[in-house]
Amino acid sequence: MKAVILDAASLGPDVDLAPIREQVGTLEVHQTSTTEQSRERLAGAQVAIVNKVVLDTGTLEALPELKLICVLATGTNNIDMPTAERLGIEVRNVTAYGTASVAQHTLMLILALANRLPLYQRDVAAGRWNESPFFCLMNHGTLQLEGKHLVIVGQGELGSRVAALAEAFGMRVTFAARPGNEAADSRPGIAELAPEADVISLHCPLTEATRHLIGVGLLAHLKPEALLVNCARGGIIDEESALAALREGRLGGLGVDVLPTEPPREGHPLLDALSEPLNLIVTPHSAWITPEARQRIVALTGDNLHRWKAQRDGA
Repeated sequence: MKAVILDAASLGPDVDLAPIREQVGTLEVHQTSTTEQSRERLAGAQVAIVNKVVLDTGTLEALPELKLICVLATGTNNIDMPTAERLGIEVRNVTAYGTASVAQHTLMLILALANRLPLYQRDVAAGRWNESPFFCLMNHGTLQLEGKHLVIVGQGELGSRVAALAEAFGMRVTFAARPGNEAADSRPGIAELAPEADVISLHCPLTEATRHLIGVGLLAHLKPEALLVNCARGGIIDEESALAALREGRLGGLGVDVLPTEPPREGHPLLDALSEPLNLIVTPHSAWITPEARQRIVALTGDNLHRWKAQRDGA
């Protein structure tokens, strides 16, 4: 059985591919690929292993031997799923590989924003501590997390892990109702919870119901010192409206690990704003990248291959 990895570079150079190699006869590894290159590279392969390369209708129809696509991520939006189903190509993804990594990153953003780290680092670099009339700087009011209210959107594995970590800091945690399903959900909606939230953390998928979930209307009801963190998907926050709220003192801090377009080759207002004296943190979709999380993707993909072979062979 021949398998081809199209974008191994997305896993990093330190990942051991042995769990995948053990499950296939031949493994061809490409560091990066375009959709156009994929047709040639996948010719004769039974298994495509891919992270973000788009496999569209034309590509899949040109690969009659392809039987399985292993996605090195949770999302399958880069695969033409209806075409794959029509052609009998099975698609298997991986989940829960980065729970500890993303939860850790989320708490890092919350802690840094609560302690106004971007602002104090700027002040120290500018020599303001050197010039202080006494031993410390306290010109940016910080937020003690103990006793504060964290509202989480998304009560899956990630949201639940973040809740557990936050509770260790003494925070009170409430999960919001699933956006778009508030009428059938016993939990309060995010609009109802927003006015009493000290911190909002997003761990939900980007859907029509969650696009710009945190927009102008909801931002207007937040406490001015509230913190907003997004380690889910870009676009769940209306980033430009959140930035305006931050600049105008209607939002206490904003931390995002995701943007609507990644990489942001055309730029983004949040990136431009990093030069301003704001309690703002933007990280480059790096919440998931601990070595342990990336290696777990490979292990889970090996498991997917093993189960698929057993199913194919009738075991």
